[in-house]
Amino acid sequence: MIQEIPTPGDIGLVRVTSPTGALIRVGQWLNGDGFGDYQHAFLVLPEGRLIEAAPKGTRVGPSSDYDNAHVLYVCPPDLTPPQRQAICAAALPYIGVPYSFLDYGAIAAHRFHLPVPGLRRYIASTRHQICSQLVDQCYEDAGVRLFTDGRWPGYVTPMALYDLLAKGA
Repeated sequence: MIQEIPTPGDIGLVRVTSPTGALIRVGQWLNGDGFGDYQHAFLVLPEGRLIEAAPKGTRVGPSSDYDNAHVLYVCPPDLTPPQRQAICAAALPYIGVPYSFLDYGAIAAHRFHLPVPGLRRYIASTRHQICSQLVDQCYEDAGVRLFTDGRWPGYVTPMALYDLLAKGA
């Protein structure tokens, strides 16, 4: 469901216009999530803040960081205020968790059924995350399962979030 006004617990999806964004876009395409416009995801927190996985580690920042970007805010339909609070509370222990560019390669290896020992455990690890994994994990920790398609834990990209929550909305 697309939200016009962001509310704590919503997911923000944005395009990354740097060379890194282009690499993420290709990675998502290789993963089967299409060659879409969203390469970054973050979680809206109370008091005009957000939490996001960033190259220097997961950080909390002001939502005004994205004032000049086109942000698509999405969430599951019927998300309750207590669930929103739980999602935001679940996010805070992840502050400082390292970013992992390697997760895109691991996700692609899973997509192509490459026999990599420990791959499932690596993708699911919360000791390193990409932005969409952080968002998905915060929802999961709060008891809100976004994906019910049997995918591995952590097997999520920004475009997978878009496809689930905004496509066709």
